[in-house]
Amino acid sequence: MCGRYSLANADPDALRARFPLGESVEIRRRFNAAPGDEVLTVLGGDRAPTGALARWGWVPHWATDPRAGRRPINARAETIARTPAFRDAFVRHRCLVIADGFYEWRATEAGKQPYWIARADGEPFAFAGLWSGWHDPADGPTLLTCAIVTTRANGVVAPIHDRMPVILARADEARWLDADADREALAGCLRPLPDADTYLRPVARAVNDARYDGPECLAPADEPPAPAGGEGAQPDAPAATAPTLF
Repeated sequence: MCGRYSLANADPDALRARFPLGESVEIRRRFNAAPGDEVLTVLGGDRAPTGALARWGWVPHWATDPRAGRRPINARAETIARTPAFRDAFVRHRCLVIADGFYEWRATEAGKQPYWIARADGEPFAFAGLWSGWHDPADGPTLLTCAIVTTRANGVVAPIHDRMPVILARADEARWLDADADREALAGCLRPLPDADTYLRPVARAVNDARYDGPECLAPADEPPAPAGGEGAQPDAPAATAPTLF
């Protein structure tokens, strides 16, 4: 799953050059983006790619009340083409959710230890996402919401959790936004990040508080835990490949 993530290297000029965000959407640094937050996206599908802030937590366009029921934050890659809540969005309302890392937790005797997982090259990336526009029947503003697509974990993440968000290959980003892409092509985008491209390290427990969004979330762990173990696990990346955060 994906329940928290970062966009710590949020240089607006660099991100606008990297993604089709346009000039009007607000870009700000996030160390602990959490469900319910307004997050940076590129909306695609049935429209030209457009940068927008969308609330993380899915409200389908046919909902009668955006406050009622559960608001999923993730959509499973294996089932989005047939799940009633997501199947229409999979066809028409796909998006990129812009990030540079995400968090996952591993149970230890001292409590849950957070890990930060990113690309080994430290570059920003896009999660595969779905978006929805809910229209207030009283002619109020449209509420944009999104969900992040998840898939099976790769060999680096699997010792911590069996799921991970889909980090799109750069070559697949335009395809994911393309209104004319067929389902077979889209399904081919929804694969785990290769192990060799994955960086993972334990971080301080400041991130455990979803209300906190400061740089301490990415500070080194107070007491580095034992390696997560398992084939392919990389709790500490070589210094040459560790992302520069500040």
